[in-house]
Parts: sequence; structure tokens; C-alpha cells
Amino acid sequence: MQQEQIDHVLQQANAAFLTYKNIPAVQRASFLEAIAAGLDAAKPALVPVAMEESHLPEARLNGEVGRTSGQLRLFAALIREGSWVEAAIDTALPDRVPARPDIRKLLIPMGPVVVFGASNFPFAFSTAGGDTASALAAGCPVVIKGHPAHPQTSRRVFAIMEHAAVATGMPAHVVQHVEGGNAAGEALVKHPLTAAVGFTGSLQGGKALLQYASERKRNIPVFAEMSSVNPVVLLPDALQENAEQLAQTYAGSITLGMGQFCTNPGILLGIESEGLQRFSRTLGEAIAQVAPQPMLHEGICAAYAKGLQEKLLQPGINLLHAPADRKGKLDAQPAVVSVQADTFLQQPSLHEELFGPFSMLVVCKDKAQLLETLRALEGQLTTTVMATRKDLDAHADVLALQTSLAGRLVLNSVPTGVEVCAAMVHGGPFPATSDSRFTSVGSTAIRRWVRPFCFQGLPDELLPPALQNANPENILRLVDNVYTRDAIV
Repeated sequence: MQQEQIDHVLQQANAAFLTYKNIPAVQRASFLEAIAAGLDAAKPALVPVAMEESHLPEARLNGEVGRTSGQLRLFAALIREGSWVEAAIDTALPDRVPARPDIRKLLIPMGPVVVFGASNFPFAFSTAGGDTASALAAGCPVVIKGHPAHPQTSRRVFAIMEHAAVATGMPAHVVQHVEGGNAAGEALVKHPLTAAVGFTGSLQGGKALLQYASERKRNIPVFAEMSSVNPVVLLPDALQENAEQLAQTYAGSITLGMGQFCTNPGILLGIESEGLQRFSRTLGEAIAQVAPQPMLHEGICAAYAKGLQEKLLQPGINLLHAPADRKGKLDAQPAVVSVQADTFLQQPSLHEELFGPFSMLVVCKDKAQLLETLRALEGQLTTTVMATRKDLDAHADVLALQTSLAGRLVLNSVPTGVEVCAAMVHGGPFPATSDSRFTSVGSTAIRRWVRPFCFQGLPDELLPPALQNANPENILRLVDNVYTRDAIV
């Protein structure tokens, strides 16, 4: 796509923004619900196309369409209720010395948002996925950069979105879809009318977008989800009681979707014990039973194969099972390895994510070395602890460290499920994301696309409804430091 075309697209997005930002929330909600209904109705036609392009199974993609429509409805409900705008009102105090003017604040949309589709979620993190849904809910037009790994899927989803926009009376070009390579992505980020960027993908890709944004005359936020090994801590009493079952559970989590999840458990940590030995042995046996399956596309498969060989050639790495035979050119070979913590600490390259069905068991000598190993890791999306009550009482310092490491702490489960709800945090310190203050999943993801704005001394009739004395939208507001839905009299 040429620079002139990119400019035309962003000019159209900005023109749409001038209208769309003022459209009442209930109408924007109807727009989101129309997209959701269109996706649900088109699922029988969409899923086979996505299967062909992504090599993901039918059941997974059926569930992903449902997750995508569910996200859209979640944001529709959020903006219908309205309190998310964080309205705050400090009424005038004319008799105070010095006098205080009337001051009122709420969150307002920033402008056109560029969303980069993800390869591993052709629906939920792509064209009509969470970034797009939350930006549209906030009042921002969206320019979608379709992922080249599933172009037909992206085009068909976009057609549903266009139809929904027309059917609900949204301004022209409130959503647009562009295709192209890295040059198109760079031009989209650097365009002066782009207000913010959403991205889910590799560390390399996310860092490139951050670099493009830094080269702009006017800085903008890039909300990038990039890299995470999601460390799992296996505590001694849990292993003593249940090593074999835990190993079976984690074999399934490691190889789910051929490991192509940003929450894949890429590092397992435990303290040397008989229970950890049983876990290691059973994990290797379980992984050996998992047949290689196709990955998303040739690029990801080649990167995984190369990365796996590099890991296996590192000193001190032990493969826990015999490798299975690959049949297809896109097939990934599931693998789990073990390494002593001393070696792991000395080789920072072992700490890096390998995207695919791979995990590394790090064997620590004692709790002190377990803590040292956790401190050596960079920011993560998730961290998990498998523990009994006895373990938890004896390892409070481990849990405290895990809390500072990631955006989500999981107890006695696997990290690969990400529920879409108000309480979910899908974010974390760099390099998990570019800004740990935000989440890309859940209703608070909308906060990425807004900024606080203050009105001082304006007459009531010129204020947005959310800030008017009568509170016509009946939202929860902070009025003179008290949360209330009451009108100001």
C-alpha cells in the first residue's frame, strides 16, 4: 500500500472521528452488538476459511468466534451503563479563600486507533477483536492492519463490520481495513493523524512499532503485547502429593494449540526433590505421546524449529523425551527440557520465549535459588504457583515476588485460559507489554484509548451529559469526593 493511500485512509478516519466521538454511547453500543450478531450468524461460513488459513481446529475457532462476539457485547454493556468514563465533579466554593471554581472531569476518546491483527487469534485478537472492540466502544475510529497469515478471514470479518456500521447509522469510515507489509505498518504508526496503536505479536514486532512511534514528531502510545514465558512454580508439598497428575496437566497446557498462546507455560521451576523427579519423568513421557501438529504458518514453524535447535545445543540442556517424527512441513515437534538453575542463571538466552509447544524445567537447589531464579526473569503476562496450603504458608516470599513479576498470578491451574471479564488483567511489565498499567483483555482495556479531560467554569448546558447536574445518564460519579448517582441540586 502506497503512502498516499495510507494518508487517505487516516484522513477518512479523522473525519469519522469528528462525528463518532459525539455519538451517544447507546448508539455505539448498538453498533458493537450488530457486529457481534453478524459474527455469530456468519460463524458457519467464517470458521472453514479460518481453518484453511490458520490450520487451527474447528472447535477452537468456533469457540474463538463466540469469544469475539462476547467481547463486543461486554463493551456494549459497559458503555450503555456509562460509569466507565470516571466522571468527577468538584463544585464551586465561592466563599473559600481563595475561591474554588467549578471543575469537572471525564475520559474522552483520543482519536483514530491503528490495530494490528494477530496471527494466533484470527478472530479474538484480530479484525474485530478486543483492541478493535474496546477502541470503538471508547469512541475512536479504527484502522485495522490485517494479518497476512489469514487475509480472507480478515476481509470477511471486516465486511460484517462495514455492514453493521451502515445498519446502525455510524459515520462513513468508522472502521477501515488495510493490507500490506512492514512498510504499510510503519506508515500507519508514523502518520500524524494516528492517535494510538494496538498490537499483539512478537517482541521484535512490538519493539519495531515502539521505535516507529518514537520517531514521530508527536508521541503517541503503543499498547503492545509481546513476549512472556509465564513461569510456573511447582512447590514441594504439591509435587509430593500429586506429581504425576500435575505433569499430565502441564503436558496438555504446553502443547495446547501447539503452544501458540501468549500465556503458554514456557518455564517450570521447582526445588530438587523426589517429587520433582517424578514430575519430570512423567512430563517427558506425556509430551512424547503428543503428535506433531501444524503451526499457524511457515514463518512461525521455521522460527520455532530454529529456536528449538538453539535451545537444545545450549550447554546443560537435557531433553526429557525422544523427539516425535514430523510429517508435514508445518508440523511442530513438542519438546520439554530440563536445566539446573545454576546454568539457567548463567545463560540469559535461556530466559527468552520460544513461541510454540516448548517448556523448560528449571531445577533449583533450594528456596533461596528459586527466589534468585525468579528475580532473574523479566516481566511476564502471568505467573503460576502449584501449591498446597502448607506450601503457601511456607513460601509467602515466593508469592510476593511473583506478584511483582507479572500482571496475573494463578493458583493451582494453568495460565493458558484468559477469561474476558472486568477483573481480568492481560498485561504485565516489559517485555510482556509496552505499558504495564493497562490490560488488553477485559472491560478496562477501554482505558487505553481515552484521556482525561477537564472542564472548568462551564455552564451546565455546555457540559457533556455525564457531567451535567441532573446526571441524565444516571451514572456513578465522584461528586465532592463522594461516589453517588444523585443529581446535583
